[in-house]
Amino acid sequence: MARVELIMPKMGESVSEATIISWAKEVGEMVELDETIVEIATDKVDSEVPSTHEGKLVEMLFEADDVVQVGEPFAILETEDGEDIPAATETAAPAAVKAVEQEVTTTIENNTTTISNDGERFYSPLVRSMAGEEGIEMAELETIPGTGKDGRVTKSDMVSYLKTRGSAPAAAPVKTETKKAAPAPKAAAPAHTPVNIPNTGGTEIVEMDRMRKLISAHMTMSKQTSAHITSFVEADMTNIVNWRNSVKADFKKREGQNITFTPIIIEAMAKAVKDFPMINVSVDGTNIHIHKNVNIGMAAALPDGNLIVPVIKECQNKNLVGITKSVNDLATRARGSKLAPDDIQGGTITMTNVGSFGNVMGTPIINQPQVAIMACGIIKKKPVVLELAEGDVIAIRHMMFLSLSYDHRVVDGALGGQFVRRVADYLEQFDTTQTV
Repeated sequence: MARVELIMPKMGESVSEATIISWAKEVGEMVELDETIVEIATDKVDSEVPSTHEGKLVEMLFEADDVVQVGEPFAILETEDGEDIPAATETAAPAAVKAVEQEVTTTIENNTTTISNDGERFYSPLVRSMAGEEGIEMAELETIPGTGKDGRVTKSDMVSYLKTRGSAPAAAPVKTETKKAAPAPKAAAPAHTPVNIPNTGGTEIVEMDRMRKLISAHMTMSKQTSAHITSFVEADMTNIVNWRNSVKADFKKREGQNITFTPIIIEAMAKAVKDFPMINVSVDGTNIHIHKNVNIGMAAALPDGNLIVPVIKECQNKNLVGITKSVNDLATRARGSKLAPDDIQGGTITMTNVGSFGNVMGTPIINQPQVAIMACGIIKKKPVVLELAEGDVIAIRHMMFLSLSYDHRVVDGALGGQFVRRVADYLEQFDTTQTV
């Protein structure tokens, strides 16, 4: 018999820890290779972790709601192959990473303040080591808003806090000292300010689910981070509507899926980004990161009413058929809660289709750390004045509003306005002779 440790796998860039939601197996049960053994939640998405070995589950190293670091063992299996292979051999890369992390953590703990979990709020070892390294005591740590499960502080929360910590008012240390002497500092821990809501009778109080809490924190953070401004244009979609009507039946028959307006708009956005690359950036303090790949996020509504933003990667290298297949695949898996962590990461600019709800236009909130998000309204017939060589005429056209919300810290009105106008130009100049 051999005992093998199952290691928490890497779940995408910037994801360093995961919270165990539930175990799919009990101690003593057999686990097949690639069979789901535990369900986890990260700051990005929920996932299922398959077993990398076949055997009997003999030990759960964590319980539900515990936080596990990437590269850390979370369960032990007993295999029947008879070969006593150490876990380090089976998972050499993760074990090596873990050894380095442990060495770094030990060095930090030997030279900095040790932070322990004295209250009810949970802090992961990574967060505690970062706090110790920066000299953040528990009283101060409890004031940091958390975007993780149940308001837990994540690595990204710590990074965001440390960026602004140096610019905090001088009175902040005094506040920390006072809280340290208080016998019950938990009163300052909530990340929200209590609101006096009148009792109107027959009121039901429902707590937000985990995803809604994440969305709430992310949207509030975005408005606090970026100076939002929105520009609007109206695009004539008549040629695209007529072209799509002429090809959608053949496309569905050949490809087995629908061709919608979303990939056409995404293709136009990718072309416009090439013309205005400074719209495809992210901001880190006073540094601007200019992205070479055009990774367009596609806001999608889930059956439970929540929102998720899967990302179509490298749109600049995809044709309309390729973008269409990516859009349909991500939308289908989003509705079925089958997205992987990598599917919702790496976006550089986002589009949201408010027209799918019958809305004419919208002013969306920027998806941090991006600097722009475009909303597409409903495509609606309306009378429009056309300027022809023979004179002006009034015609019935399919029109759509485009609205671009952008970060005025780095995107001025000229750039934002020109970009959304260029998207409309590409839509109006759509090649109706192309085949898909």
